[in-house]
Amino acid sequence: QVQLQESGPGLVKPSQTLSLTCTVSGGSITKNYYYWSWIRQPPGKGLEWMGAIAYSGSSYYSPSLKSRTSISRDTSKNQFTLQLSSVTPEDTAVYYCARGPPVLGIATLEEYDYWGQGTQVTVSS
Repeated sequence: QVQLQESGPGLVKPSQTLSLTCTVSGGSITKNYYYWSWIRQPPGKGLEWMGAIAYSGSSYYSPSLKSRTSISRDTSKNQFTLQLSSVTPEDTAVYYCARGPPVLGIATLEEYDYWGQGTQVTVSS
């Protein structure tokens, strides 16, 4: 059973960089085929796919967030990390990490094999 757990600060100040880590257990992030994604849901809005890192280590980003987003991984810890720079209150959301097929842009959690419980991040001074 694969499990994913998001971690990071719940409160970030505007203009700072948001950094979240997804710790994966029960399966390797380097296992052939799977993509590891970050998805978020702002209050009162739908899910938004932010980006993904493939089993190969290649990263992919939503065009709307590409200039501010970086996804990396630490294979020794079986973790992957999201960094979102220059945050504003509009980046306030529940952030999820998830494992899915090699398809970009999936914005429905049920289309992923596994996902974390989500972590609330609030951007406020």
